[in-house]
Amino acid sequence: MKIVLLGHGNMGQEIEKLINESGKHQIVAINLEHLGDQIDEKEVRKADVVIDFTSPQIVVENIKKVAALGVNMVVGTTGWYKNIDEVEKIVTESGTGLIYAQNFSVGANIFFQVVAHAAKLMTRFGNYDVYGFEVHHTGKKDSPSGTALRIAKEIMGNFPSKSVVQTEKLDRKINPEELHFASIRGGRNPGFHQVTFDSAADSITLSHAAHNRRGFAEGALLAAEFILGKKGLFTIDDVFKSEGGEK
Repeated sequence: MKIVLLGHGNMGQEIEKLINESGKHQIVAINLEHLGDQIDEKEVRKADVVIDFTSPQIVVENIKKVAALGVNMVVGTTGWYKNIDEVEKIVTESGTGLIYAQNFSVGANIFFQVVAHAAKLMTRFGNYDVYGFEVHHTGKKDSPSGTALRIAKEIMGNFPSKSVVQTEKLDRKINPEELHFASIRGGRNPGFHQVTFDSAADSITLSHAAHNRRGFAEGALLAAEFILGKKGLFTIDDVFKSEGGEK
């Protein structure tokens, strides 16, 4: 499979390293390595799939340009989901395929399902409250992380007393329906997410810690193989379903 990388930050470099190690795929080109660079349309046309790990400020424009060239995409950039309807329209009208995720790590996607199941159990047994927090390196471009928002979605979908995610600093008493999910930025942490269910009797804590970015890169390439030749908008959940996983 011929791949064009958009962005050459931490994730772009990790994907490049993994591709070079495996020899299974080929990098046709790396675009948007530096601020102000432009997508090279000639190079993109050579690709089977484009993988984007750039910035939420430019990702929708990248999607427009790549879709217009008729090439499928994997989008690992987060922080653009308010534009999801626009992106779905772009993909549909261009007849291309696009897959996105808040987190491409296989372990993180298993963690989503573990948290969802735990939330169901907590509502059935015991008087539990729930909260979470996440930690990322100083170079993280969005807050809260897309992974944190996905975790919050899984909790609220299975924990009826929580209907609003609150990610800001609170200078007041939290409302019962609010799920507080805090963010910390500092150091070099590639990603840590924790959820705690707390009651008068006990506490249960679940967490996922990325040791490095390799798991994210592996998931992005798995997604690239999945989206090859497909049309429409997909998420990483569709990959898990195709692999026999259960959402």
